[in-house]
Amino acid sequence: MKLALKEAKKAYEEEEIPIGAIIVLEDKVLSRGYNQSQRLNDSTAHAEMIAITSAQNKLGSKYLNKCELYVTLEPCTMCTGAINLSKISKVIYGLDDKEKGYLKKSLKSINNKLLITSNILEKECKELLNSFFFKLRS
Repeated sequence: MKLALKEAKKAYEEEEIPIGAIIVLEDKVLSRGYNQSQRLNDSTAHAEMIAITSAQNKLGSKYLNKCELYVTLEPCTMCTGAINLSKISKVIYGLDDKEKGYLKKSLKSINNKLLITSNILEKECKELLNSFFFKLRS
């Protein structure tokens, strides 16, 4: 999760919503991503989507079986769909997203085999997001 936070800080420095993600396979980092929606003028350029696409390209497969995704905020509906379609086996995230988070809700309707661990480094993830939005409003 510390590596995902590092990615989120890159987004913060680029004035993007600070969310970072990494994908791990057999204890090795396969890919990294951070939000780039503003820079790329692309509403789908979420940290998870960038990390998933990069991992798929690296493996040469649309499936990420046995991979784990670490992300600083609970994934939204779009990212949850991509997680499920790519067959990631486990998601570890830092902070619940009560407004747009969909991962926990999806277990009932989409994928009850996905393993989820939440609230890892929650304080650090929350502080980074709060700092970003405080700066944005100032």
